[in-house]
Amino acid sequence: MVLGAGVAHAAPVRRAIVSRVSPVYPELARRMHVGGKVVLLVSVDANGNVSNTKVESGHALLAPAAQDAVRRWHFAPAPEPTESEIDVNFDIDGQ
Repeated sequence: MVLGAGVAHAAPVRRAIVSRVSPVYPELARRMHVGGKVVLLVSVDANGNVSNTKVESGHALLAPAAQDAVRRWHFAPAPEPTESEIDVNFDIDGQ
């Protein structure tokens, strides 16, 4: 997509994470020595609950585990819903 000159786009908003759940390393990914980062676009409602996640990048074996964990995160309340990019790292050595 090409954006025209002078078009402003708001940067993703970062909200404080009140509680987070660590992802469960998928067994198949562990056996195949697949690691890396999954980048999610996360929609958070005004109360701080995750309302939607979308995979922006990352290995297909890791993405569902990242989404499952982040859906259980809770963020600080805000006046309106927000979107943020969240990186979820899977370190095969640290498992």
